[in-house]
Parts: sequence; structure tokens; C-alpha cells
Amino acid sequence: MVLTKEYRICMPFAVEEYQVGQLYMIARHSLEQSKGGEGVEVVENRECDDPVHGKGHFTEKRIHLSSRLPYWIQSILPRIFYVTEKAWNYYPYTITEYTCSFVPKFHIYIQSKYENNNGCSDNCLELTREKLAERIVEHIDIAYDEVSAKHYKEDEDPRFFKSKKTGRGPLVDGWRTNHCPMMCSYKLVNVSFEVFGLQTKVEDFIHSCIREVLLLGHRQAFAWIDEWIEMDYKDVKEYELKLQETTNNIVQCVEGVQDTESAGDSSLNDLSLTNSSLHSSKEIEDNKEPSTPKSPPQKGYFSWW
Repeated sequence: MVLTKEYRICMPFAVEEYQVGQLYMIARHSLEQSKGGEGVEVVENRECDDPVHGKGHFTEKRIHLSSRLPYWIQSILPRIFYVTEKAWNYYPYTITEYTCSFVPKFHIYIQSKYENNNGCSDNCLELTREKLAERIVEHIDIAYDEVSAKHYKEDEDPRFFKSKKTGRGPLVDGWRTNHCPMMCSYKLVNVSFEVFGLQTKVEDFIHSCIREVLLLGHRQAFAWIDEWIEMDYKDVKEYELKLQETTNNIVQCVEGVQDTESAGDSSLNDLSLTNSSLHSSKEIEDNKEPSTPKSPPQKGYFSWW
């Protein structure tokens, strides 16, 4: 059974504005999360065409983040791995797909649509009756839902931030019922990890990551509004390409060193991986935490929006 949730995130923008704000936020956020050989590597970025949705933009990215996963997932993954993101942007409708370089049965599929309302559309993504029965709807409040302490910044808190260029903010309690302009990002997220003994735990964990990333990213999109509100689409695409080059250099530089270091001991890594996988699956089945490795739990960061 695939775990399906529909996240609804209201934003103090018009849908037309958010097209620029979204691209700016993703590019800047990806740069902030890229360091030490981990982060977002852009493999392909080109225009595309669809018979239903028309002209759009396709991107393929590799998201390197193995050390940011919780220790019980690190114990069953090789030292170096990546998640592949493929995104088709036919704004205001987008499709995003995630697969893993190491776990073929791991899959995330996201459909997004943006409308000028406060999250009141009951079936924005035109789901079938069966899909509607399966989905769980979760509303995300960028101002009053709590973000983790390690990512909190007061100058990015919508409860205190006021835009100098637009006058928007701070967002007071109840803002989603009376703010103008107002839009909502509807995101239907299907998470599938069909591995016996791990499925429920991993799917729940991935959804918790998605929710936190959506909350943090959309808070930043608002807090950074003065940086992008005067950009047009051409401006933000130039900004995106510039930052993509920078993040690629960060990731690829260290990745090359790691590949050289790991070339001589791949057979040992394979043996270690097999042993730890067996131990981890048994411990999770018995409701125990895996004993290795000893690094503290962390949450991974993806670039979905």
C-alpha cells in the first residue's frame, strides 16, 4: 500500500508571482544545502513539450545526501549514493519523480498544482474516487507550524518578517483566511518503499522529511521575497543557471576524490553492507534500534517543491 498525502501550503502571493519565487527559492536553497561533496547536482536542464500540458521545462538532478540520513538508514546504504530527481514543470502544474541509485524499490511521485485560493479546492488535482479515498490531506501553515530548531532563523520567520518592497507581513494568526493576495500549492505525494521489514518506517520517515522541507522552503520563499519580486522569468532562469554551475562544482569536486578513495575497497564495502543490512532488518522487525553506525539521527534534504 503506497502512502499518499496531499499537502496544501498557502502563500501570500499570486500564482503568477510564485512562478519566479519558486525557481529562486529552489536554486538558492540547493546552494545552501550543497557542501562537503553533498547537495544537488544538476544533470540536465532543458525545455520540453507535452501534448496535454504544453511547453514546459525538464530538469534532472542528483541529490547527494547519504550522511544526512538517520543512522538506521545509513546502516543499509553504501557510503556513496544519490537520489535522482526528474521534474517536468508545466507551470502551474508540475510532476516530480524520485528514485534511488541503490534501492530500486524506492519511489516518490509528486503532482503539484497552484491556484489562487486558500486551500479550499477539494479535488484540485482531479483524482479518481479511489485515489480520493486513499489520500490524507495535511495543511501546512508557513507562519505557525514549528520548524526544527537547527533550521530556525528569526529573519526567516513569517510571524516577524515584513517585506520592504511589498509591505507584506508579518503574518498574524488567521492570515490564511484574510490575506490578499493568496495562493495555495497543492502537492499530492506518493511514497513507496517496498522492502520487507522497512516499508512503514521508511515511508513515514520520508513523509516527515517532505513535510519539513516544504515548510522550510516555503517560509524562505516568503522571507526572500525582496530578493526576487522584481525579477521576471528570464532573470530568474539566469540566476538558476548561475547557481546550478556553482552547486555542480561543489558536489563534483569532492565526489571525484571519494570515487578514487573507494575504488580499492569496494568488495569490503559490499560485504559490510550485506552484514549490516541483515542485522538492521532483524532489529527493526524486533522493534529495536540498529546498533550501528553510531552517528546521531539526522533528516535528509531533497529539493522538491
